[in-house]
Amino acid sequence: MKKTSFPSLLCAVTLASATLAGCSAAKPTSGSAEQPTTSTATKPAQTAKGSGSVAWSPCTDLTGPDGKPAEPDPAVECGKLAVPLDYAKQDGEQIDLALIRVKASGDRLGSLVFNFGGPGGSGVDLLPMTAKIFAGLGASYDLVSFDPRGVERSAPVKCGSVEKWVSLDPASDEMDQAAKEFGASCAKDSGKLLPHVGTVNAARDLDRIRAALGDERLNYFGMSYGTHLGAVYATQYPKNVGRFVLDGALDPTVSFAERAKTQTAGFKQAFEAFAADCVKQGCDLGADPAAVRKSVETLLSGLRDKPLKVADRELTKGLATTGVLAALYAKLSWPMLEQAATAATKGDGTQLLALADSYNGRKADGTYSTLMTSVLAIDCVDSAERPSPAEIDQVERETAKIFPLMRSGGLGAICAHWPAPGSDESKKIDATGSAPILVIGGKGDPATPYAWAPKLAAQLKTGVLVTYEGEGHGAYLSGSSCVSRLVDAYFLTGKSPGANATCPAA
Repeated sequence: MKKTSFPSLLCAVTLASATLAGCSAAKPTSGSAEQPTTSTATKPAQTAKGSGSVAWSPCTDLTGPDGKPAEPDPAVECGKLAVPLDYAKQDGEQIDLALIRVKASGDRLGSLVFNFGGPGGSGVDLLPMTAKIFAGLGASYDLVSFDPRGVERSAPVKCGSVEKWVSLDPASDEMDQAAKEFGASCAKDSGKLLPHVGTVNAARDLDRIRAALGDERLNYFGMSYGTHLGAVYATQYPKNVGRFVLDGALDPTVSFAERAKTQTAGFKQAFEAFAADCVKQGCDLGADPAAVRKSVETLLSGLRDKPLKVADRELTKGLATTGVLAALYAKLSWPMLEQAATAATKGDGTQLLALADSYNGRKADGTYSTLMTSVLAIDCVDSAERPSPAEIDQVERETAKIFPLMRSGGLGAICAHWPAPGSDESKKIDATGSAPILVIGGKGDPATPYAWAPKLAAQLKTGVLVTYEGEGHGAYLSGSSCVSRLVDAYFLTGKSPGANATCPAA
């Protein structure tokens, strides 16, 4: 397989790992214009109760793709917005949401708010890294993102030491006890915050952001988990929906077990596609797809009892598995997976550990972002499920049959011991009365499998399904000119494609 620059791909995988969906665009193969939505800059904003304003100023704490402090950019501004910790007590304790924007370079239509996924991804960190990708939209929109509640700069969820947790093999016998201990550390460090970090409250925050930006309607681009947040917002505030695109769609109604099994099947499909492509390009891991898979299985199995030393750290089976799965998020990172896995089979785990670190949010100084704590806190609050040990074991057996490399009890293992109650409110989706909402699903998406996209579109009632035939988690960033052209046209003109629009693989 063609060798690829490791640093450049690491940046790409870092973005994908934070569930920044894949790159896409090309002329749609079907679909026609429908009614445009109302421009959000021409009418005064509807004022949310207690909505405040944002005092924008130069950003001072941003990090570049290389992990080093980024130089201030006069086109990029940061600010904070106070919102209630508990929306049942709106005059009570407040928390600050961290926001970032890149001001429109041309005639302004309004603001376009991004959530890049996670849950737990930092929009403040990711927007500056991706602004050039969205430059066509940035000519007409202020590009805006934020750290949702519980994430990084916005009342972050903290759970003691993350290193031990992310190093574990999810299928190990230690997992249950580790989940108890990890949940206890979250309760100790963030107990007051945990009940309030779910997606329903994040959607309420999103409407406060809309009002503070001065927009009558919210224009929104949600990727991966961002599709769930957008769907919940559209359910709560259908009349405030402007131009909405949900890329890499989640089905909020799936159980922990269904999600684990569906995603396991998706990653199996992605690994098989990687293996076939690797062999086609000339693969150091094996002469045929079966040999490639055997090489990776043997590598991971060996790390269970004998981790690889990497400087003063160890590449465990759990970290190596994370590194493999992280590289399957995007076709762009497949060459990196071959390089990293091949090196690890020869005793050098540096690259595979770097892949795992990028996925887990480990920084250059050895500290971690809140990604691995925020994702658990939000997902566990978003579901009333608290599965029993027997139910978790059953899921592990079923996922092992599907794809042994990813055998796991899924979110059930941690949520079974989560110290805050969960609710199914965010699973109830119905945006009747909203403007058309574009829902994009990719046939080769491992993390948000295609089957979830038509389901979300149907639940919304106003969803317009767009199918991408290619590989990767999400479509807009996968490299397809079809998807990017279709999405840009919708945001810039307000015209959505016709029913069942399809874009070919990039």
